[in-house]
Amino acid sequence: MKITAIETSVIALPFTMGGPHNRFAGQLWDHLEILLVKVETEDGLVGWGEAFGHAAIASTKAAIDSIIAPLMLGRDATDINGVTRAILHSTHLLGRNGSFVYGFSGVEIALWDLAGKRANQPVWQLLGGPARTELNAYASLLCYTDPALVAQNVSTAARQGYQFIKLHEVTREATLAAIAAPGAEHARIMLDVNCAWLPVKAREMAQSLAGDHLLWLEEPVWPPEDIHSLASVRACGVPIAAGENVAGLFGFKALIDAGAIDVAQPSVTKIGGIGEMVKVIHYCQANGIEVYPHCPYFGPGLLASYHVASALIENPLIEILWIEMQANPFDPWVRSQNGKVQLPQGPGLGVDPDPEILKKYRKGDVTRTC
Repeated sequence: MKITAIETSVIALPFTMGGPHNRFAGQLWDHLEILLVKVETEDGLVGWGEAFGHAAIASTKAAIDSIIAPLMLGRDATDINGVTRAILHSTHLLGRNGSFVYGFSGVEIALWDLAGKRANQPVWQLLGGPARTELNAYASLLCYTDPALVAQNVSTAARQGYQFIKLHEVTREATLAAIAAPGAEHARIMLDVNCAWLPVKAREMAQSLAGDHLLWLEEPVWPPEDIHSLASVRACGVPIAAGENVAGLFGFKALIDAGAIDVAQPSVTKIGGIGEMVKVIHYCQANGIEVYPHCPYFGPGLLASYHVASALIENPLIEILWIEMQANPFDPWVRSQNGKVQLPQGPGLGVDPDPEILKKYRKGDVTRTC
């Protein structure tokens, strides 16, 4: 079934976050921006995907519009493996971990949405998963810096039913405030420092945190590809999670071979899509490594993470960015309740966006390649 058109568009959703908005890559981050990818085939079906972007959405969108979409036109949408091989090989000289892989990830997710719609099955069923209706989620808090504000938001998340809460802080003071927060005694705490420390500092911090019963310490080492230093931090006694910045299956193989991780975190919107994520999960499981998807996303990328995790992980745990969106075209499926998310049961990803919300919050022009 040939691909006849690919559209990219951006929607910007206002949100609150339990504290002052942060600056990200030099910009005030007060809107969630989603890069949507719409793929159409000759039989009239439409599939939806989401490509990674955040502050770099413009570069990912340009990669799709200028190179990936023209390469995709006329190809068989049902041959996902063949398309993946062809497109990623065609663009490999342009980078194996960046805008071109991110862009293709969004297209590939849309192809799976199409495959499920054509088969009249949800993606989790196409992948051979069990019949579930909901999945456990963890609250992925943003950065507040102030320990009092950290504790306040941890308590609120716990009251909302979250039994797993992740921090984005870089001090032990903030971490201890979270652990001591009212309600936190009923939750497991994780700490993500986003590659904040050089190896010596990372080992010092890991040693100081070793007795604090963190479920995991995420990406403690700068640069993230310094996998042997990451392994030395793991030796300090805190479980280590990483993987959102890894390039494909062989990036995870390198992490595992180095003894660097306890938890793998593939990101479906960054790694090449659902097919590559499936390979990563199978490889990690064969090597005794737990897998929880990195998915602080807000559209098809989050929904795709539900489907893959539900199908392949025995006890899935879904990352939900702990914010309050003004609206979302994929409501209510992208929101959690009582620490859980609902797994769509319809064909494909199970949810198409609300066109009125798309129109209201669209930012910039829609680009159509046909």
